Amino acid sequence: MKNKIISSANKKILFLPHAIMRMSRSERMITTAEIREAVLLGEVIEDYPVDRRGASCLVSYVKQGQALHVVCAPKSEYLAIITAYWPASDQWSSDFKVRM
Repeated sequence: MKNKIISSANKKILFLPHAIMRMSRSERMITTAEIREAVLLGEVIEDYPVDRRGASCLVSYVKQGQALHVVCAPKSEYLAIITAYWPASDQWSSDFKVRM
């Protein structure tokens, strides 16, 4: 899945309306640059092969102690960004890879 993500992201990244709405919330304020870095350098921690939007996955990326989670769906022509958020420490393991 990671290779598909990188290949799709290198073509184009498409931010779905839900993702834009979630990224721009005042408590999130996640930039497109942060999303790009996360999908290119992060780790797939959950796989959703039968998602209604097509196969998708959850990517976790930790930089300087701050984790970012991105749900994305690699397509042949682009990478669809479904949503993104800063994971809550009380809902995830200390490395932000396993749900509590």
